[in-house]
Amino acid sequence: MTQPAGSTPPEPEKSKLPPRDWLLLPLLGLLTVCLVAALTEFLARRAFSDSVGHRPACSVRDDNPQGARATPNSICWEKPPEGSLTRYDFNRCGDRAGMECGVKPPGVYRIVVTGTSVAEGRYVPREQTVAVLLPTALSRLAGRPVDLYNASTMQGFLDSTPLRLDDLLANKPDLILWLVTPLDVWNSSFVSYDAHPPALPASAGKALSLQRAWYLLRKAYAAGSVQEVVRDHFDRTRTAFALRYLLFESQSQYVKSYLMGPDSESGYLKSDLSPGWRQRLQHFDQDVALLRQRAAASGVQLAVTLIPYRAQAAMISMGRWPAGYNPYRLDNEMRAIVTRNGAIYLDILPGFRAIPNPERDYFPVDGHPNARGESILARLLADQLFAQRVPAPKPPGRQPILLKQDRK
Repeated sequence: MTQPAGSTPPEPEKSKLPPRDWLLLPLLGLLTVCLVAALTEFLARRAFSDSVGHRPACSVRDDNPQGARATPNSICWEKPPEGSLTRYDFNRCGDRAGMECGVKPPGVYRIVVTGTSVAEGRYVPREQTVAVLLPTALSRLAGRPVDLYNASTMQGFLDSTPLRLDDLLANKPDLILWLVTPLDVWNSSFVSYDAHPPALPASAGKALSLQRAWYLLRKAYAAGSVQEVVRDHFDRTRTAFALRYLLFESQSQYVKSYLMGPDSESGYLKSDLSPGWRQRLQHFDQDVALLRQRAAASGVQLAVTLIPYRAQAAMISMGRWPAGYNPYRLDNEMRAIVTRNGAIYLDILPGFRAIPNPERDYFPVDGHPNARGESILARLLADQLFAQRVPAPKPPGRQPILLKQDRK
């Protein structure tokens, strides 16, 4: 049968989705996203696990006139997501020194180190830290026995060092070595562990749980800050940690990301320091003056150095940086302050020019030096101290010193 001329065939009737599919398909998509997110988080937690016990468990947290310190005669374990399980042994003075406080071996030149977690050697076994490697290297260079007592502690920022000066001097130092990081300068007036966010009620649920997320979302909705809470909650996941770890493996991407941080984190790298950083350098000047005066009264030398952060070391190694930035600016300011007050400044930053990719010697996300980084810091510090004739080298013509590990 033929189709009449001028007529068009009828269009096939389009099939319509059942009403229930309009509900099931979005739910199926949402379920798929949730399953992928859960699997990703599970794998990230397996790859970047941390320990149940935490280093702060060995910390004295009450506000006190002695500043930050660890619990005397305590032992703690800590595993960062990027590293291995680390043990911390603290003596009767609460120091990770590997020896008792107040006892100086006869005939040795003693260095007492003070500073924060970088100086303490956080996340690194004690035998691989600056506190152990530096006196060994310096003993070989100077040809005389050098001993080092590590009195550093977590969050022992600038004001904690003058507060603990009597404890430092009680260890009979010939030299106090102050290892300072940019964060120490920014947190100059923070002296104890008493600053903690208020605890959430039991109804908020456990950290990183769905109950906690729902509680925070409801609270954020009431305050009109849902976006910030969602971003903050995601930042606490291992998925976010894994993404940062992969991104920060790239030198250029890491530096670019770091420079986008707030002034409190990356402002020290700018060519023109902000009023906030200048104010904190004035505070640093006061602390150096006080420490130098009291140390000199006891016949003790004072040496200060800036320990660079990961991005700063990378910029120096690259030899180039964006306009408006200068990785040496804070170093120059601190050198002027220290030398003006009559102390010794150890400038180790130029040493990073000859180190390719020094950011690999730090934990990518956390930012603390790893074991390789501790070894580099020990070498650079030993070279600078020896160049300053600290300690004074042995007279020529004498037999070289035999260190304990050299005596076979």
